Amino acid sequence: MTETPSSDVLIRVQPTPNPNAWKFILDRPVLLEGKATYSTPDEAFGNRLALDLLNVDSVKQVHFFQNVITITARFDADPDAVQESCVSVIQTRMPVHNPAMGQKESKVAKRGELSPEMQKIEEILDRTIRPGLQGDGGDLEVVRFEENKLYVTYQGACGTCPSATSGTLMAIEGILRDEFNPEIEVIPL
Repeated sequence: MTETPSSDVLIRVQPTPNPNAWKFILDRPVLLEGKATYSTPDEAFGNRLALDLLNVDSVKQVHFFQNVITITARFDADPDAVQESCVSVIQTRMPVHNPAMGQKESKVAKRGELSPEMQKIEEILDRTIRPGLQGDGGDLEVVRFEENKLYVTYQGACGTCPSATSGTLMAIEGILRDEFNPEIEVIPL
């Protein structure tokens, strides 16, 4: 773990299980609620911090959650160079960043509109799976549930992590089979 203090922003850089992703833990919120994942400049429109991080050479994805920014880079990137550039961007942009803007998701508030099955699945994932993924700088989004198949996407560090498509996927499916339906199938998109 590396600590990088500046006059205004304290940033700790930590590795994740994904060798191409790092967590930048800040001493202040990046988002006040929800989470946001950006993979293109168009997705980051209106969020200068996310846009500038995406413009760092080799950065493929930026994920905001609470006081953490997870950066995922190309597999051939120089980790030290990416981390140094990202720290510089965060230090210069955080003082003017508004953690209340740029939120792409606040699905917890919309869960009342979901089917009872989807509400139960989300509750199980919130309790059992998401805390671990979020601790590793990632997350999981449920895309849809149909014909006993749950379609999900990984976010942040989990998006390109080799273990997400094997061990993590089997764990998600196992927990949902135990607590929801023994016939459910989980399919990553």
